[in-house]
Amino acid sequence: MGRLMGINISTYSSISPLFLLFHLLSLYPLPCLSAQNESSFIGVTIGTSVSNLLSPTDLVSFLKAQQITHVRLYDADSSLLSSLANTGIKVLVGVPNNELIALGSSTTTASAWVTRHIVPYIPSTEISGIAVGDEVPNSLPSALPVLLPALQSLRNAVLSNNLSIPVSTPLPFSLVEDPFPPSQSFFNNSLTQSFIIPLLGFLSNNSSPLMVNLYPYYAFMQSKGVVPLDNALFKPLPPSLEMVDTNTLLHYTNVYDAMIDAVHFSMKNLNFTGIPVIVTETGWPSYGDHSVEPYATKDNADTYNSNLVKHILEHTGTPSHPEFTSSVYVYELFNEDLRPGPISEANWGLFYGNGTPVYLLHVSGTGGFLANDTTNQTFCVASDEADIKAVQAALDWACGPGRANCSEIQPGESCYNPNDVRSHASYAFNSYYQMQGRGSGSCYFQGAGVVTTTDPSHGSCVFPGSKLLGSTSNTGSNTNQTASNNGSSMFKIRKGEKNYSKQVLSLILSIMMSFSLATSNFWS
Repeated sequence: MGRLMGINISTYSSISPLFLLFHLLSLYPLPCLSAQNESSFIGVTIGTSVSNLLSPTDLVSFLKAQQITHVRLYDADSSLLSSLANTGIKVLVGVPNNELIALGSSTTTASAWVTRHIVPYIPSTEISGIAVGDEVPNSLPSALPVLLPALQSLRNAVLSNNLSIPVSTPLPFSLVEDPFPPSQSFFNNSLTQSFIIPLLGFLSNNSSPLMVNLYPYYAFMQSKGVVPLDNALFKPLPPSLEMVDTNTLLHYTNVYDAMIDAVHFSMKNLNFTGIPVIVTETGWPSYGDHSVEPYATKDNADTYNSNLVKHILEHTGTPSHPEFTSSVYVYELFNEDLRPGPISEANWGLFYGNGTPVYLLHVSGTGGFLANDTTNQTFCVASDEADIKAVQAALDWACGPGRANCSEIQPGESCYNPNDVRSHASYAFNSYYQMQGRGSGSCYFQGAGVVTTTDPSHGSCVFPGSKLLGSTSNTGSNTNQTASNNGSSMFKIRKGEKNYSKQVLSLILSIMMSFSLATSNFWS
């Protein structure tokens, strides 16, 4: 997945230039031209170079908890595809680069691949497409001669099984030369006749999308100051700083739109129109070697991905195609700490491998969970997929050695019902998670816990960390204060202590009332 882009930005010099997002998109579907006439969506990519990666069942439970509806896999992992059955989560299945030569050299091998990796999971697992290879012109140019045959053979195999699954290949944006102004963009001349035109013909004939990995981060980094940071981060700009295409007089307020339009114009300049573009990767690293990547920060990653979500939700398309809003996969779900290369390569994820957020997207004002200043709210609950014995063991630990506040799940208390292990464990896990300041690893519980952005409070049961605490007297839930008190809380009352505290409070009140009655008519 080499994402470095060779971009000629000299023409800029004369013209000044995500788990709630998934829930928001499920509430507000967006109109868009796509390979399956499906509304635009935001999905996530799932890389597996992660220490202690969640098991397939736990991973699917995590996806459901985060209300993620679209994922891109880089291979056809049988366990994960099976676990995704009957979840409603749509899957873009990848073909690794190292399988291309075999698939492109033999139609029999391609047919067998579809029979083995696609057919057994249909229709229970919703496979939305097949992504053949990844940035092959850059990452494995020796396989380029067999890429088109592989696409055609896989497409024929899909059709022979009476399936309507689009087949395409994710391209690097670096194939686009001179991306600004977009109207003058064109594909790499050395590949136009041998690869680009045949590929576009294949996509057009088969109603498949053009897939592209697109990174404003690299456009900004390689511009050496010509592209303003605010342009790359979708930040509002005064009209004088907007990028203007002098041929079309279209104004570009962000680099992302300019890059997508550069792809559209590159196709148009080869007489191809109407092929939808899907962004199969985009994102921003949250950490890197600051001596060479000083803009790889959590704040910038949060800003880019949050503003990307807002931009897609506005469904305004791009300046040249306001009627089309491209679907996009955010790179990536987890930090891949085992990836080689620069430090930033391991720090593109929205979450750490254990499910703890690296940062939280801020999409306030768009009408969903993260609106109305409810950003930075996460909770830890028991996984629906975890073995009940493992959940019970984790519950025992949380209420014992973990010193979580378990008073509210005692008989007669506000969170006692529903009286089952998972419900009680969710309260205890979350109490510990909030007590630890929502720190990395504090929601693991040996795989029994999962982080969610959905407030698990219900009825009179208010979970620690909930904004509902401001309107309730349920002090037993106030362990969210521990995040700012280094683990110390005035409400850290454990099992067996709260009833005693109530007795003491009742006694004090009785004494006070008796004293008042004896000294005045205040109570009359």
